[in-house]
Amino acid sequence: MDGVRVNGVSATAGIVACDDGRGGTALPVLESDGPLALRRTRASGREAHVMLVGAMSGPHGGDRLAVRAEVRRGARLRVGSAAATIALPGQAKGEARYDVRLDVADGGELHWLPEQLISAGGSELSVTTRVDLAGTARLVLREEQVLGRVGEQPGRLTSRLTVRIDGRVLLDQELACGPDAPGGWDGPAVLAGHRAMGQLVVVRPEFAVEPVAARMLGEQAVLVPLAGPGALVTAVAADALRLRRVLDGVLAELDRT
Repeated sequence: MDGVRVNGVSATAGIVACDDGRGGTALPVLESDGPLALRRTRASGREAHVMLVGAMSGPHGGDRLAVRAEVRRGARLRVGSAAATIALPGQAKGEARYDVRLDVADGGELHWLPEQLISAGGSELSVTTRVDLAGTARLVLREEQVLGRVGEQPGRLTSRLTVRIDGRVLLDQELACGPDAPGGWDGPAVLAGHRAMGQLVVVRPEFAVEPVAARMLGEQAVLVPLAGPGALVTAVAADALRLRRVLDGVLAELDRT
């Protein structure tokens, strides 16, 4: 029950996707745990679809949540979530942690597209996402974070994203926002007063030969090539809806190229 999280909740959910040998993707492992419920939904062609459903509110202070996904050679997996994740204060002392570990083998493809993470007032959350890709793996990863609910000051949010290809770092960045975060996070060089921020990482082998061109996407978003077969979109917006429109628009454009 949510009301008795004195020591926090610990839970790890896991997904393994593999080529089923019949032109589709099988899910031999689909393990839910605690508040992390995984549900398989209707597949699309070769791609298996999984939805992450929050069985309880949170994460709350002191919680330790983790999701692991492995995409094996030739498999295709798309993971989304049924609703936004809301970081909340809790009875347990200390920050909550949410760790995501994604591994994609050669010839595998992963679309990691969760809904927004909302940092509610009084919460403390550290999110770590680590992605390890083989040389010919493909990835679409979207992160969206909203600082506070309507009319509310945000909690403390620290987020780190690391993407590696064959053990070589393609992207490694961290951002801390909210109370007690390093000065300047809300200044003109970072969020400039906006309360929704997001990024889109797209990794495709062909980008190593023909990198995307760096360019501004309006006044609050930018597309840049990474030092390898990847592209990064970074955006800020007044709210989650406007942020999603920017990221979805860029992804649709990249899919057409």
